[in-house]
Amino acid sequence: MARVVVDVMLKPEILDPQGRAVQGALGRLGLDGVTNVRQGKQFVIDIEGDLDGDRAALLEQLAGELLSNPVIEDFVLTVAQEA
Repeated sequence: MARVVVDVMLKPEILDPQGRAVQGALGRLGLDGVTNVRQGKQFVIDIEGDLDGDRAALLEQLAGELLSNPVIEDFVLTVAQEA
């Protein structure tokens, strides 16, 4: 079994209003020195069997087209093989 984790974040040049709201809240709640907060999303996908080259390529394509918006978001795909 393979576990694929796709982390999606807004590109650095895109404003992040949710991150700004959290940054302000952290300061109001007593956490000083927070200079930036970026909000993102994570997808954890468990796949039966081994992750061969074709399936890995398909996952990379789907992460870029379905799980993220390539205009405003970047993604990082990580594969962790499980025993």
